[in-house]
Amino acid sequence: MYQIFYLLWGTDWHIALKISGYVLITLSFIGVVSTILLENRNPVKALAYIMLLVFVPIVGLIVYYYLGRDLRKRRRFTLKGSKDATLMLRYFESQRKEIEHLQLKLRHEVASKQEISAMLLNTRHSVLSHNNRIKVLLNGEEKFPAVMEALRAAKHHIHIEYYIFAADDVGNAITDILIEKLKEGVEVRFIYDDFGSDNIGGIPDLLEDNGAEVYSFSPVLINFYLNANYRDHRKIIVIDGEVGFTGGINIDDRYLNNGKHEVFWRDTHLQLEGDVVNLLQLQFQMSYRYCSKKTFNFGPPYFHRSDIQDNCFADVVASGPDSDFPMTMQTILMALNVGRRSIRISNPYFIPNDQILTALQMAAQAGKNVELLLPSRGDSFFVQHAAQSYIKPMLDAGVKVYFYQKGFIHAKTIVIDDNLAIVGTVNLDNRSFYLNSEIAVVIYDKPTIQKLQNAFKQDLQDAVLIERRSWKNRSIWQRFIDAVCRLLTPLL
Repeated sequence: MYQIFYLLWGTDWHIALKISGYVLITLSFIGVVSTILLENRNPVKALAYIMLLVFVPIVGLIVYYYLGRDLRKRRRFTLKGSKDATLMLRYFESQRKEIEHLQLKLRHEVASKQEISAMLLNTRHSVLSHNNRIKVLLNGEEKFPAVMEALRAAKHHIHIEYYIFAADDVGNAITDILIEKLKEGVEVRFIYDDFGSDNIGGIPDLLEDNGAEVYSFSPVLINFYLNANYRDHRKIIVIDGEVGFTGGINIDDRYLNNGKHEVFWRDTHLQLEGDVVNLLQLQFQMSYRYCSKKTFNFGPPYFHRSDIQDNCFADVVASGPDSDFPMTMQTILMALNVGRRSIRISNPYFIPNDQILTALQMAAQAGKNVELLLPSRGDSFFVQHAAQSYIKPMLDAGVKVYFYQKGFIHAKTIVIDDNLAIVGTVNLDNRSFYLNSEIAVVIYDKPTIQKLQNAFKQDLQDAVLIERRSWKNRSIWQRFIDAVCRLLTPLL
């Protein structure tokens, strides 16, 4: 060490500085590569980071520092995950007496699809609910009037958790209703994602001034891509513990096709009543505790038994950076595997990992009718071209791929046979599976699923079927762009 110091001391300062820089970069490179390997992350993703470090070391170090490390995830969410597991266990214990009976009844109704509910129960991610009523809401034209009507009827509390809540006509109208209810003495708890709700304006301050509890999920100082990880992508409304809403539609004028925006937005949402609302309330409670370090009563009037007698089974699956397992992905994967005749998927962001890709290919190769509805023009150049790189392997396996032409299809629905559906906020990409907080309702109810089937068939009237031969004959330049975008997807 002394000899190295003596050598540098006797060298021109700029040479010494250059040598020191090379040494520091080399040590940093070795340290980062070692960290990536020791984390036992996905091999494809690990290799992508290592290759980036090899070819552009400085850029690679910067990208890994901001996007690749899990330190923020562990620091922020490890404690949340352990507390959520405790809360789920408490809820499980409160429902223990009925669980076995309901699982057997569901098995009789949907056969092997009951295994999805069993997995969610065994991992303490959901407790099967039975006495429910589910209404399918298509687009903002159906969702927003239903939400506003339910909000106006609130008597005790309103809980809202949203990725995007915009200060536009819809957002301001809902805010006015919330202020009106606050003046009537109704409790309002409001959580918004600080990255997604970049157009929320002064709504949080206005609600707080009128007595609401308002929290931003993981606040950011500057709203840019480096803050895009670990976001709250959920859309939840719970009113008096009796009515709930969730699905793909944010609080934003774009979803209300009234002629003010050029692009037609096609999306799907759910209005829930019955015991399933308790599961939605439970997920809100976990987010509320994380943001506020407070909680509310684990009983009436926030949680209570429903008097609805409809024979409608449903689970609620949620996952996030605090989850031990990517439960939304595992639920989707198991649903694809238990399908018997048909699988119909609508999703705006189709960048599947190997598990989902293989499950879809195997289903089609087994003779099942697998249909995939994607936007013809996405809202992201990178995502659109990355998604297009997966079309060929889908077509080769026999999957029918449609491009929606009427506008932008943002619905996140999976309909399997006539007795299983998954509707929620989950995109088919690793960001939804591993990085963001997501939520979805698993439905085992034939009348509700028939409505979703009808909506899918109607959407196909505004879509074009992609022919295998014409897709293979696209220009080399188009295929090259798709391949480059796909190459970068592991860095997400």
